[in-house]
Amino acid sequence: MQIRLSWPAGQATATLDDTPTSKALAAVLPITCTAHTWGEEVYFETPVSPALEADARQVVEPGTVAFWTEGDALALPYGPTPISRGDECRLASPCNVLGRVDGDPRVLATVRPGDPIRVETTP
Repeated sequence: MQIRLSWPAGQATATLDDTPTSKALAAVLPITCTAHTWGEEVYFETPVSPALEADARQVVEPGTVAFWTEGDALALPYGPTPISRGDECRLASPCNVLGRVDGDPRVLATVRPGDPIRVETTP
């Protein structure tokens, strides 16, 4: 499944794997949320509350689409966060891995705190 994320300064698409969390997210799309940033990560709350999956990870690659179950939020890291060691993308806690941003994830650097982010499936 592919989703589109759009905000005032840009947009990106992401390809999601077939996981319980990605299915739960797809069921509520489209949604518009308020962006937050944490270091080089964009995150925003969603109306879904999935359980932590068995393969949840805290350290991920830039551009990973992750779901932070503790905050019911999508987390989109594109570089180091305040708790990273070196250049790694370390999330606040283990997150469900849903997929990957297509192309260069650094486009997420144009998201500003408070920006509206729309998430929808692509046709």
